[in-house]
Amino acid sequence: MTDRSMSRRKALLAFGATFGTGLAAPALLRAEPAPMTRRNISSFSQQSWREHFDKLGKAAIVADTASRALHFWSGDGEDYRIYPTSVPISEDLTKRGYTKVVRKRVGPDWTPTASMVERNPDLHYMPPGPDNPLGTHAMYLSWPAYLIHGTHDTRKIGRPSSDGCIGLYNEMIAELYAITPVGTQVRII
Repeated sequence: MTDRSMSRRKALLAFGATFGTGLAAPALLRAEPAPMTRRNISSFSQQSWREHFDKLGKAAIVADTASRALHFWSGDGEDYRIYPTSVPISEDLTKRGYTKVVRKRVGPDWTPTASMVERNPDLHYMPPGPDNPLGTHAMYLSWPAYLIHGTHDTRKIGRPSSDGCIGLYNEMIAELYAITPVGTQVRII
């Protein structure tokens, strides 16, 4: 290689480096991190059962309607799980306080409440199955017409979409159902 070709090569490399950097640099200088919007950040933040109950008893559940998360603790405190949920569609339909699981059912049937029929006269009894709004499993609370149940409509999870119940994905309600004994204390906040 001659000195002249070496100089030309160096010049081309230098030009390429400068040209490439020149194009990339303004883009890098203009690039700003996209604003980060966090929603429901507390949904999956660990909670302590002690903030809600004096003792665990058989087990404990906290359904947090603000963060749309259900927290479960086993009676010995060794098993703690968090599930995403649907929540009541309005404040009028949201009941808060202490209750408990009084019965459980696999393949629940569904009967709309009188107020539901008043709002939507097309609603009617539904046997267990893929169109049933209670999904595959239901845990009935001591409050009439309030349940923790599954849903076949996965668009509802993470949203205010129920008439008072707490809904979970079907696979998650099946898991929760299996580990939740009747008598489990529940707090809805």
